[in-house]
Amino acid sequence: MRIGFFTDTYFPQVSGVATSIRTLKNELEKQGHEVYIFTTTDPDADEFEKDIVRMPSVPFVSFKDRRIVVRGIWFAYQIAKELELEIIHTHTEFGSGFLGKMVANRLRIPVVHTYHTMYEDYLHYIANGKVVRPTHVKHFIKMFVNHSTGVVCPSKRVVDTLKRYEVEVPMRIIPTGIEVTRFVRSDITKEDTDRLRKKLGLEKDDLMILSLSRISYEKNIHVIVQQFTEILMSYPNARLVIVGKGPYREDLEELTHELGIEEYVQFTGEVPHEEVAYYYHAADYFVSASTSETQGLTYAEAIASGTQCIVEGNDYLAQLLSDESLGITFERDEDFSDSFVRYVQQQIPINPEVQKNKLIEISAERFGSEILKFYQEMLVYYDENHTEIRSPAQTVRKMRVRINSLRNSEDK
Repeated sequence: MRIGFFTDTYFPQVSGVATSIRTLKNELEKQGHEVYIFTTTDPDADEFEKDIVRMPSVPFVSFKDRRIVVRGIWFAYQIAKELELEIIHTHTEFGSGFLGKMVANRLRIPVVHTYHTMYEDYLHYIANGKVVRPTHVKHFIKMFVNHSTGVVCPSKRVVDTLKRYEVEVPMRIIPTGIEVTRFVRSDITKEDTDRLRKKLGLEKDDLMILSLSRISYEKNIHVIVQQFTEILMSYPNARLVIVGKGPYREDLEELTHELGIEEYVQFTGEVPHEEVAYYYHAADYFVSASTSETQGLTYAEAIASGTQCIVEGNDYLAQLLSDESLGITFERDEDFSDSFVRYVQQQIPINPEVQKNKLIEISAERFGSEILKFYQEMLVYYDENHTEIRSPAQTVRKMRVRINSLRNSEDK
């Protein structure tokens, strides 16, 4: 199958969306499919990149480290036609997303969309939330997603949100997987983690508490910092290590100063992707009070690294942390410190069998297989619901679908 991804966010921009897209591309290619990424130009991108088409873009309003496509529909269409794409997968509701839909419409092929971002959590970035309201988000998303063939939802929270927005196209919950081997890392030794802890200025018996994410308001890191004073009352040897970059860092640093806990909290800045696993392995616990997550890649990475989680919960995380040996969730911001202290006091060891099964569940391999299955269903759904004259690609696709269906029947 020849697949086109349309996204405004891709490396060298670092984000959960970019990581999710690269993971999916790798898995689909491992299974013999061709994946082409149509994305934004970026001043830091390599000049020559295999299977990546970059289209003119500008920095996005209020998110200067993100970009949005401003033109290139004819260019994208010509390349997509030349590549004989069979399905398009959009990963944004803005520039590249609209572009992907227009290209799919001209080629008469299905377009699958992944709803990555809960925009209601980000309205404060636009004129302090005074211009764009939740009702505006609802109508925009309803219009965009309903013009897709089907939508991938990383969690039940996304499904519930899209139903509230009156989205009516087929939906499928497919949690984003991770490359488990990048985090299990049997090659990371105690000497490696001791070296990192020493670099961070931690003593041998210090309790390293890790926060790893983009440092922005909606990640709720201020809740962790505010209640860290209470954790220090029970664990004076606790040290909070905040990894990541973002617009809210200065505010958090000021907060630690106001609370008088600067010596117990440190900000490392952004860490190279290949070094992230070392931080998980060096940490005693991973914490988060974010309520804006749809995919929770960092939580899965922590689990794969063998680091227990104490995080603010939702339906997805309750399912992810289905056994207390992997970690726990708390309900409200104000519950963080009490939940942390109680959990640490219990000293629950990780159950190896539970972790093993969880690693299969969150693996990139499973992620790729589930997405591929959804693609195949959407190809059939599209052909059954579009009666106009078919393109040659559609005719070939329908023949393939029928052949695969016959094969599956024979196998049964």
